[in-house]
Amino acid sequence: RWLQRCFTAMDESEPKYGYEQALFPIVQGSTYKDLREASAHAISAFDAVGNAIGGLSVGEPDEDLYEMTDLVCNILPKDKPRYLMGVGTPINLLECIALGVDMFDCVIPTRYARQGTLFTRMGKLRIMDKTFRKDKYPLDTACRCYTCQTYSRMVLRYLFFTKDPLAETLATIHNLTFYQDLMADIRR
Repeated sequence: RWLQRCFTAMDESEPKYGYEQALFPIVQGSTYKDLREASAHAISAFDAVGNAIGGLSVGEPDEDLYEMTDLVCNILPKDKPRYLMGVGTPINLLECIALGVDMFDCVIPTRYARQGTLFTRMGKLRIMDKTFRKDKYPLDTACRCYTCQTYSRMVLRYLFFTKDPLAETLATIHNLTFYQDLMADIRR
C-alpha cells in the first residue's frame, strides 16, 4: 500500500528543478528468502523505471548478501536497472555485478579514506603503517589521480600522522578515483 501511495504521489507531482524524477521501489526482507521473494515479486509488478535492493549492508555475512542478491536479481526485471543500496567493497561490487546488479552507492571509499585505508590495484593499504615512513612511491603506481601523481606514500602518511585535514581529502580523491577506474574496467 505504501508503494502505491508513493507512485500516486510521483504521478501527481511536477518535475523538480526541470528534471523528471525516478522512483525505485526497494526490495526488503532481510535474509529471509520468502520475504525477499514476495517483496521482489510485488515490486516487479509496479513496472518502475528501476528497482532497488535494500537491507543487505547492515552487517550480514557476504555469503548472505550474495545469496539474497542472486535470489532477487533472478526475480526483478532484467531490462530495468537494479540498484544495490549501501554495498560495498571492491570484491562485493565484482560479485554483485556478476549476479546482475547495475548500480551501487556506498560510504566505504570515503569512510575508509578518512581513516587512512586506501584501495589499490594490489589490495588495501593502511597508510599509517610504519612500512610507509620512507616510501617514496605513489599509493598506486597505475593510478592517474591527483593524489598519486603528486604525493608519495611517505608524505601522505606524514599528513595523516600530523592530522592535517589535507590527508583525508587526498585519500578520498584517491579512493573515489580507484572506484571509478574499477567500474570503468568492469564495463570494458
